[in-house]
Amino acid sequence: MQALEMRAEVTRDRELRLKLPYDIQRGTVRVIVLYEQAEQHESIPTKRQFGQFKGRIDIREDFDDALPDIFWSGDAA
Repeated sequence: MQALEMRAEVTRDRELRLKLPYDIQRGTVRVIVLYEQAEQHESIPTKRQFGQFKGRIDIREDFDDALPDIFWSGDAA
């Protein structure tokens, strides 16, 4: 068994993408991920708070109106 240390970035989808050296044979490998906990800039509430977005969201008066036919046909740009 051999070990290889590499740096990689984690994508927004929490995927890790690596380009391995050519001398590593095709097959199954064991991956160990070591990471440092990132500093959290703002705390995430553990419970939903009723009314936490009051006054921050505006809904147009025509929200419940029927959508035009051009919307359903897919011709809208």
